[in-house]
Amino acid sequence: MTFKAIYIDKAEDQYQCRLTELQDSDLPAGEVTIDVEYSTLNYKDGLAITGASPVVRRFPMVPGIDFSGVVESGQHPDFQPGQRVLINGWGLGEKYWGGLAQKATVPGKWLLPVPENMSAYDVMAVGTAGYTAMLCVMALEKYGITPGSGPVLVTGANGGVGSFAIAFLAKLGYHVVASTGRTEEAERLQKLGAQEIVDRQTLSEPGRPLGKELWAAAIDTVGSHTLANVCASTIYGGVVAACGLAQGMDLPASVAPFILRGVTLTGIDSVMCPMPLRQTAWENIARLTDRIMLDNISMLIGMNDVIETAQQLLDGKVKGRVVVDVNRF
Repeated sequence: MTFKAIYIDKAEDQYQCRLTELQDSDLPAGEVTIDVEYSTLNYKDGLAITGASPVVRRFPMVPGIDFSGVVESGQHPDFQPGQRVLINGWGLGEKYWGGLAQKATVPGKWLLPVPENMSAYDVMAVGTAGYTAMLCVMALEKYGITPGSGPVLVTGANGGVGSFAIAFLAKLGYHVVASTGRTEEAERLQKLGAQEIVDRQTLSEPGRPLGKELWAAAIDTVGSHTLANVCASTIYGGVVAACGLAQGMDLPASVAPFILRGVTLTGIDSVMCPMPLRQTAWENIARLTDRIMLDNISMLIGMNDVIETAQQLLDGKVKGRVVVDVNRF
């Protein structure tokens, strides 16, 4: 039996990525074999596919940090043939073969059942981006942020995480401020629930240790100067959830917001997140998502378009989520 996959290899220091046909015998050993239906393209996938950053830890590699599909076979008691499942993170596409293929093998303990009111497409329209956004929202709630606390800023608003963060927060009744470099997309962000739009340029340059108090909380997908400025303008006792590094991994910040205003900076990791927290996140996602939200945030492509779209993603030319139908070419 054969299947098609996006395949990354490195021979004689030459980085190569292509759509190719593999044998079932090429699959790594795994407890559960999945017939993949949908995967996605995330920023990390873009880095892996283009080779722009050393994301891939082992070669050869199939990228794709998440996927959904149907159990073909396996030895895990919680998952039977024919059952619809999803997976996010756990090093897929970095250390372990990921979802941009028609078949995958993974440990059963990494899998979650697809929520009853969602399809295999729906959970990938949400994907790792929406799941990460929900973890951020849950973190704000954990530290006491409510709709009555004040405005919540979302940076990188046109990206996948940012788009879902806006939509989830708005559904929960928060006043959402969206920061984006593509202000021409303001109408789209307003449809998702943003009530204010700010140009990212106001946050992306070096700033003061403390700025005017503007928001009660923030979800930052950007890092670097943006995250520093976000913290500097968070109100007393506010909370910032950091989950991205699109601008950079550095944090050129002062301790002033943390010791003079009691601001909390909490990091969000979606890759190795414990299973109970994942389950809660997906329960919340299933409760808050609807067809209009998914259609406004996601687009669908086939496998033939993956490599080109990955570059467009890194170039900032893609808005929202990219879902990949692995059986469409």
